[in-house]
Amino acid sequence: MMNRDLKTEFNALLPGKSTEAGATRRTALKTALGVGYAASVMPIMAQTAIKTPTDGLTAGEVSIDVKGFKMPAYRAMPAGKKNLPVVLVLSEIFGVHEHIADVANRFARAGYLAIAPELFVRQGDAQSYGEMAKLIAEVISKVPDAQVMGDLDATVAWAGANGGDLARVGITGFCWGGRQTWLYAAHSKHIKAGVAWYGRLVGDRTELTPKNPIDIAGQLHGQVLGLYGGADTGIPLDSVEKMKAALATGNASSKASQFVVYPEAPHAFHADYRPSYRKEAAEDGWKRCLAWFKQHGVA
Repeated sequence: MMNRDLKTEFNALLPGKSTEAGATRRTALKTALGVGYAASVMPIMAQTAIKTPTDGLTAGEVSIDVKGFKMPAYRAMPAGKKNLPVVLVLSEIFGVHEHIADVANRFARAGYLAIAPELFVRQGDAQSYGEMAKLIAEVISKVPDAQVMGDLDATVAWAGANGGDLARVGITGFCWGGRQTWLYAAHSKHIKAGVAWYGRLVGDRTELTPKNPIDIAGQLHGQVLGLYGGADTGIPLDSVEKMKAALATGNASSKASQFVVYPEAPHAFHADYRPSYRKEAAEDGWKRCLAWFKQHGVA
């Protein structure tokens, strides 16, 4: 059975059909990088999709060892550079598709070692699903938070051994990845700052997801900036207010965390390949993201 909170949150994501051109781009990228778009749940809007050039970057798929399991990830960084600030880029429920890879490329062009790990890969191929409900029920709802925390720990360790400075580690995530951004900021002492884009804050607790961000709000190791949409039908603004109250009673990093709410923006307003994209909010959020990392020593 689909988790009720997942169903509510991701109802806001339901898109239209993919185009033939979109399918061609998916195939080309998947061949080149091992990443792509999920069939029909991931429409491409060529008129708005941003394509970041990779000249001067080292970019592509890598393999991260997680206690003997080889987890694929997309890595982008300035070519030939070492001791770089690190940013973990956590995907939506669709996995590390072209947009997420492009976000990593944007961070790399800003001077970061950016890594986007495939956090669903043990449960299934998120990019092979054509139905949102099946994707959530068969893959996403079976991913334990503990597994994600361990995978991210391994990703941080990999970054430290491959050109990253573990004294400057940040994390950002979108939707499902936004929720995990909050959780990992409380889990890892390496995290100096996080930026959570429209991640769920409250909801049902299960054996696999025993805590929500609001439950760990007072225990953050790094300050988190929450970027949320006022017109998000899956994440009501009262949950943002509850999270603010919980942060205010926590430690110094929790109290220093902040929210920015874009009143007219829907869920997934940063996703430039989707109808939900809102250029003004997305660009402002991106500037705030980079500034937040710089302000808190991840630059």
